[in-house]
This record gives sequence, C-alpha cells and structure tokens, in this order.
Amino acid sequence: MAGSDGPDPFVFPGFSLHDELELLVQNGFTPAQVLEAATTNPATFMEKSGKYGSIEKSHSADLVLLEANPLEDIRNTRKIAAVVLGGKYYPRAELDKMLNQIEGLAKQ
Repeated sequence: MAGSDGPDPFVFPGFSLHDELELLVQNGFTPAQVLEAATTNPATFMEKSGKYGSIEKSHSADLVLLEANPLEDIRNTRKIAAVVLGGKYYPRAELDKMLNQIEGLAKQ
C-alpha cells in the first residue's frame, strides 16, 4: 500500500507520496497498479471499501484533480489542478497560497 510510512518523521505527507508512486513505477509496477496501491487497496485492507477507495455514490469523495493523465506518466500526479476535500473545492491558486503560508511558518 502506498503511503503507509506516514508516521516517519522524514516523510512529508503529499510530497513523499508522489516520490513513492514514482519509485513503485521505476521498480516494475504499472501506473494503474500504483494508483490502486494508493486508493482501493488501503480501503480494502482497512475493510472500509464500502465508504472509501473509489468514486461512488455514498462514498467519501475527497479528490485530487489532475492536469494530465497519471496512467500515461505517473509523474502527472504532481500536476494538481485542484483538490476537493470535505466537500470544499480548492483551486490551484488557493493551494499555492496555503503552501506559501506553510513555507513562511517553517522559516520562522
């Protein structure tokens, strides 16, 4: 499952996951298998596939909307156009603003 090393202090949520997805492809997984490792497989493992892991009616619908197809190149997961989290839409400009705020706090 992708992202399962989250508690590691040297793993940065989001950024490290993109690295992990790319490494999995470099080591023989197809992009489709890698995307399943980050979505449906964890939901199945946690016995939560009735609510998570796929886009369906009555499922939790947090989404990352991409500018390019990750099945063609897994690095396209980094080309984030927007995020839908908890029913709220965050366009790229708003995501960049949040990242800049976090970087500012880290420099303090």
